[in-house]
This record gives sequence, structure tokens and C-alpha cells, in this order.
Amino acid sequence: MLFVFPFFLYSFLSYHFCIAITSTAYNVFPLKVDSRAESIDKKISRLDAELVKYKDQIKKMREGPAKNMVKQKALRVLKQKRMYEQQRDNLAQQSFNMEQANYTIQSLKDTKTTVDAMKLGVKEMKKAYKQVKIDQIEDLQDQLEDMMEDANEIQEALSRSYGTPELDEDDLEAELDALGDELLADEDSSYLDEAAAAPAIPEGVPTDTKNKDGVLVDEFGLPQIPAS
Repeated sequence: MLFVFPFFLYSFLSYHFCIAITSTAYNVFPLKVDSRAESIDKKISRLDAELVKYKDQIKKMREGPAKNMVKQKALRVLKQKRMYEQQRDNLAQQSFNMEQANYTIQSLKDTKTTVDAMKLGVKEMKKAYKQVKIDQIEDLQDQLEDMMEDANEIQEALSRSYGTPELDEDDLEAELDALGDELLADEDSSYLDEAAAAPAIPEGVPTDTKNKDGVLVDEFGLPQIPAS
């Protein structure tokens, strides 16, 4: 037993150390690849500029050895460009593969963490269930139900009325109908209609008028008394 434990501990630490190193490598390698790809892109850009220059020269030159020499230079630059483009594509594929591998490793680590949490949860739930008895819960429910019934009976006993005369429902309905007629009679508003039909009170300042004899009269047709 003394020899087994150190070996087990060594294996456990070695496994996690390898996982950490692998994860670090998968994180660092894509960065280096991206840096190399950027360097290659710059070289390709310079070759494109040279190709544009050679193309312009070829358009302006006549057929002959000089033009063929420029064409050969342009072809060599184009071959270099194709080579760099192939290298860039290979690096891009390598970077993609490493990212996929890194994603898979991270997913496995997350899965392991989730499984460990689930195991711990199941263990704690088992402990909790051991402390809970179904029979005790059912007994508590029965006791609560009995207590609620007792409380309802107490409320009914406290709300019981004393000395209230028994009334006939027919008499109550007849009284209710009569009460409705009285309310309708009280709500008669015909007197308001009569008041609305009365002549309106004259508004404004009365004006001086004269009768057929030329005498000043007031608004009622009576002669006005001259002011002294």
C-alpha cells in the first residue's frame, strides 16, 4: 500500500501536467501561426505590387528580347506569389485544426467539471433524503389537515348569530319590489322639465323705448318717471 499511493499520486499529477501543457500549446500555437500568416501576406502584397509594375512595362514595350525578359521576371514573381499563397493556406488550415482541437479539449474539461458537479449533487441529495422520512411528511400533512378543519369549525362557531328572527323569503322579495317602486318615484324629474320650459330671464341692460304717443316707457311698457 505504501508503494501504490506514491505511484498513483505520480500518475495523477503527470496526467494533469500533460493536460495543462497540451492546453497551453494549443492556445499558443494558433497565435504563432497567425503571425507567420500575416508575414506571408505582406510578402504577397509586395509581389502584387511588382506584378503590377511589370504588367505596365509589358503594355508599353514592343515585342522583342527586352519585353520577353520582363515577362520572365513577371513569371518568376508570379511563381513566388503562388508559393507564398500555398504556404498561407496551409498555415490557415493548421491554425484551424489547432483551434478545433483546443475547442475539443476545452469542451472535455467543461464536461468533466459538469459531471463532477452532478456527482457531488447526487451525493448531497442522497444525504438529504436520508434525513427526510416520507412517513413523517404524511403525518405532518394529516396533522395540518386536522388543524385546518378545527380552525374552520371554530370560525363557524364564532360567527353564529343569536336571537335573529326567521324571515320569510317571499316577504323579503315583496318588500324588495316595493322598495324599488319607491326609489323610482323618488327619482321622478318631471319638475325639472317644467322649470326648463319657463320663460328666460332677460339679460343685459334695458334700452329706452317709446310708445305710439312718443312717451318713454320701460321694459314692461310703463311710462318712465323723469329724473328730478
